[in-house]
Amino acid sequence: MRYVRTSSLKRLFSFGRHSFDGDFPKACAFNEENNTSADAAFPTTQTPRRPTWKCFSFQEIFHATNGFRSENMVGRGGYAEVYRGILDDGQAIAVKMLTKATDDERKEKEFLTEIGTLGHVCHPNVTSLLGCCIENGLYLIFQFSSKGSVASILHDEKSPIMDWETRYKITVGTAKGLYYLHKTCPRRIIHRDIKASNILLSEEYEPQISDFGLAKWLPSQWTHHSIVPIEGTFGHLAPEYFMHGVVDEKTDVFAFGVFCLELISGKKPVDNSHQALHSWAKPLLSKGVIEEVVDPRLEGTFDSTQLYKLAFAASLCIRASSIWRPAMSEILEIILGGEVDKEKWKMPEEEEEFWGFEDLECECDSSFSTGSS
Repeated sequence: MRYVRTSSLKRLFSFGRHSFDGDFPKACAFNEENNTSADAAFPTTQTPRRPTWKCFSFQEIFHATNGFRSENMVGRGGYAEVYRGILDDGQAIAVKMLTKATDDERKEKEFLTEIGTLGHVCHPNVTSLLGCCIENGLYLIFQFSSKGSVASILHDEKSPIMDWETRYKITVGTAKGLYYLHKTCPRRIIHRDIKASNILLSEEYEPQISDFGLAKWLPSQWTHHSIVPIEGTFGHLAPEYFMHGVVDEKTDVFAFGVFCLELISGKKPVDNSHQALHSWAKPLLSKGVIEEVVDPRLEGTFDSTQLYKLAFAASLCIRASSIWRPAMSEILEIILGGEVDKEKWKMPEEEEEFWGFEDLECECDSSFSTGSS
């Protein structure tokens, strides 16, 4: 890793942490009947905190993870392994290590991108970076998410069925985290890989967006980014990104819609027959037979109003045309607001979905994907 410079990494730790500033659009003044308001949904009492990151020594993290023993491994991705550890003060941590077998310079850059991106974020629904280690490799140190990822709970047959209240809480929290990244973070951040395995859960099942290896900063004067090669996870890729490499906030919105459907249905983004979840759910949502999308394991135990709003929001997010997808602020307005104005989101007939990118997506070479669903 010739280009890795200690001084450059340490400068990342001189940035001030930024708290959520509550700059929420007036359009989202939520209905008082639900005892919900913009202030309640987005606290404004937080004040900016001084930097709390540190450069850990290799000895500290080696000792914390018991020498990176295999039984402490809690996750493995395309270019990194994650280990659970305990610091001397008793704090549980997660150590993300760039795998030594990785010789792809692009993966190393993605790893550094994650450090640089997380150096600018501070929000309850975005994973908290504690520090890094640059001895004997590259390591990121996070607070440990005791419940694991949404995917590990939702799709684990040995785990208890995730109840509706928890699913709804996870959806709302993830939407708030994405709104922060898109609109109120000091940098305009596009995550590019929103999926259930990248949403971690705290002890109280509070969702935290993680894994910023593919994240992109967009200057305010740019409408979008054009990116090659196409990376992400099949089943979550927006058509304009998959087909043309165009990335903006609506890329994350599409993936959030798939994630929302995953929580509602309990199905994976791509099933064993290679059918995409959004292509399966879209006709059912269009017909208004929402109950047919719901996870049968819930046995009808869900809040009908919440289900209706989540399903409607998801149906807007997975539209083929990014122009007709809502922004995250509008998604939160739909989910947390009063009566939904469906006419506002009605598309002209000539704008209806017309390309079958779902079929292309599932048949393409898997080398374009950075991970499985």
